[in-house]
Amino acid sequence: MKGLRRVSAVAITAGAVLTAGAFTASAQAATTATPTITAQGGYVMNNGTGKSLFTKAADTRRSTGSTTKIMTARVVLAQPNLNLDAKVTVQKAYSDYIVDNNWASSAKLIVGDKVTVRQLLYGLMLPSGCDAAYALADKFGTGSTRAARVKSFIGKMNTTAKSLGLTNTHFDSFDGIGHGANYSTPRDLTKLASSAMKYSTFRTVVKTKSTKRKVTTKSGGYRYMSWTNTNSLLGSYSGTIGVKTGSGPEAKYCLVFAATRDGKTVIGTVLASSSVDNRTADAKKLMNYGFTK
Repeated sequence: MKGLRRVSAVAITAGAVLTAGAFTASAQAATTATPTITAQGGYVMNNGTGKSLFTKAADTRRSTGSTTKIMTARVVLAQPNLNLDAKVTVQKAYSDYIVDNNWASSAKLIVGDKVTVRQLLYGLMLPSGCDAAYALADKFGTGSTRAARVKSFIGKMNTTAKSLGLTNTHFDSFDGIGHGANYSTPRDLTKLASSAMKYSTFRTVVKTKSTKRKVTTKSGGYRYMSWTNTNSLLGSYSGTIGVKTGSGPEAKYCLVFAATRDGKTVIGTVLASSSVDNRTADAKKLMNYGFTK
């Protein structure tokens, strides 16, 4: 009887080990299963190797909303002999543009204030200021009129897209409020963001949760401008280092995202998600998945 009990105990123990192993295996399978996202398009890659880790309609052209501003910043940062401390006077045209466009998000720039290029980049990327985008396009485009300078700047955005091999990308605006020909894809936007992240100023700006900046007023005094990042991944997803939100009637809810854990950086994009919460959830799912690959 003692021998039988011993054999039974061994069998039970072995069975428990096998069962535990099966649970572990199924748990691992669950964590590495290809995620389902609500966004109509998605893409994730290993930023170090460029390897694709997830695709969903990754090459389908869609409206991009304010994720367009990644290219706005990228064009500015690539300017030869760029002086980030150069001052730009805020024009009435920039604030009028906000009033005229219902979907325009604002950095709340004040007419007559003198702000630096660096401050404009914060105003562009944190609160997603279309007024800041306009100011940068006006500053870094070429031409004798504001309209010519803006057209020139958008031309630089498209030239940069071509130079980066973004074959499914085209811009007709400096901020994402398009006129029928402002589009990109999850794969192209991810490649664009990866390129922009090579600039230290861009990396510093897009990982900033909030900032307070001293600007010079028209009368020569000063005021402080405070901006908070629209990217809720900062502070809610460990390792997040950027990048940019976007939204609009056609674009729905978009997010270009990046995070680093244990020396590995994953970067990606979701386009046309159904809500702010869902785009954030989609991004988290894709980063979790990317870190397992």
